[in-house]
Amino acid sequence: QGELKIALSAMAARCRLAARFHRVHGTNIRLDASRTQATRVESFAHGLCFSQEPLAPGQIFLVEIEEKERGWCGHLRVGLTALDPQRLQPVPEYSLPDLVNMGDTWVFAITRSHNRVAAEGEAAQGPPGDPFLLAERVRIPRDTLVGRSMPGRYSHILDELYRTNVLPATARRSRIGVLYAPQPDGTADMHIVINGEDMGPSARRLPTARPLYAVVDVFASTKSVRVIPVEDGFPSLQTLCRVVIQKHIVHRLAIDGLDLPVPLKSFCKHE
Repeated sequence: QGELKIALSAMAARCRLAARFHRVHGTNIRLDASRTQATRVESFAHGLCFSQEPLAPGQIFLVEIEEKERGWCGHLRVGLTALDPQRLQPVPEYSLPDLVNMGDTWVFAITRSHNRVAAEGEAAQGPPGDPFLLAERVRIPRDTLVGRSMPGRYSHILDELYRTNVLPATARRSRIGVLYAPQPDGTADMHIVINGEDMGPSARRLPTARPLYAVVDVFASTKSVRVIPVEDGFPSLQTLCRVVIQKHIVHRLAIDGLDLPVPLKSFCKHE
């Protein structure tokens, strides 16, 4: 175990979370040490967060709802902005309408009953059986995108319910993502993905000449969210670290006792 710790520590030193929140955020937001968890500590507003880096074409910024708070009306809001978070002083109170009214921002309010509506002449999507989500020409492994109510190291092997029990959009552990798909005319369409299902274009003709950051508004009944890294192609070094660690532990809570960097521990526990 000592050699494992040394090897993993060396690997972890080279690991870097690819997906995290920007240091600039709303006044009621607190980020964890890895900047992958955002929690609104009071009130129901001032919960704006942004991706640390602009998104690449087809790159999804995915968050999981970790904690809810009763007594408020409204839920998580997500979208894209061409505004540089570093220049937002102060950060607006709301994404809708404050940030949107500043221009070059497109935000979508997630609702409890939201479902994808098929366009005329298009068949509605059935259960997501394909292992990959296809949003226009963007292809993403679907399994990571789907929020399920029974997380655990072995749930996906031992319990078929883990595969089939897809959560409502605003439920705890639901996973919401945003991406943009380039178009032939040089613009892009914004897509919202809810638990592995593409909701279709939520906004069209976004400018691609400027960097586009993800917007996550931890609003009202949504109290805390966590960024979920999504692999696109070969596994990253941090994913390989996680695989090795999980093979040598009995339960994911045992990760807390390992002598590893906090960001790597967090990544290993939240798959």
